[in-house]
Amino acid sequence: MAQPTILPRALPARAPAANGMRFYLTTHKRHWLRLTDVPLFLKSEHFDRATKWDEAQGPYAIDSGGFMELKNKGTWTRPPRKYVDDLRRIWEHVGPYDWAAQQDWMCEDAIIHGGTFGGQHFVGTHLSIAEHQRRTVANFLELRSLAPDLRIAPVLQGRSIPEYERCVELYEKAGVDLRREPVVGLGSVCRLQSTREGAAIVTAMASHGFKLHGFGFKILGLERVGHLLASADSAAWSSHARRRPPLSGHTHKNCANCIDYALNWRERVIRAIPTHRQTLLTDRSAA
Repeated sequence: MAQPTILPRALPARAPAANGMRFYLTTHKRHWLRLTDVPLFLKSEHFDRATKWDEAQGPYAIDSGGFMELKNKGTWTRPPRKYVDDLRRIWEHVGPYDWAAQQDWMCEDAIIHGGTFGGQHFVGTHLSIAEHQRRTVANFLELRSLAPDLRIAPVLQGRSIPEYERCVELYEKAGVDLRREPVVGLGSVCRLQSTREGAAIVTAMASHGFKLHGFGFKILGLERVGHLLASADSAAWSSHARRRPPLSGHTHKNCANCIDYALNWRERVIRAIPTHRQTLLTDRSAA
């Protein structure tokens, strides 16, 4: 019987790269933290029931889980103080993370208006984009007040360039200098990333000098605007695996939850990008 395909758990992802970006592999499998030093992106709620903790072997960042929270409930049910406590617990048990996203309010139409999209039901917040932006900025200010020592990243929200610019102004009026922030998340562009509109939004925000993180970016989006991002995360490997047979020797139905497939996919993505773009997908050397 063929042996499962096993890739090195520590791929050469941390070599210095000029103007390189940190490319996080998104996963819900928190035990992967002990299996690889490739940068990982995990949701905070994946640690909620943790009784056994795995120390991180490489860089990782934390997503607040806002998309699913607003999709299913239409509001944030986890108070900011509870979120801060959760982040501190993760830091203490797993090790220092690069940063954690704030509890932002996405501005996709489905999140705001609700309904069924792509077979998924959204309850809808039924609030305006301006209100989502106001709540996003207010949340960041509260989190920073509660935990000024934690690496919590602000997130920009909107649906058009003027709306994102308005969000920038809200931060400025609140006394937040986004140019000095180590990371500024760019929300609600996931489904626009490979379009001309999405590229224009990324370009406009990058022109401010922000160190942008692109949430949920795929290959086409990275090819188009990856050079404007400081970092990005992707879970595209999982859907890619779900539509294909498992790796040779693997006994599961597909490799949608398989670290070997995920690492293999990441390596193929980096190699598939034209040479002058490859550095965009490599990890920045650790500080």
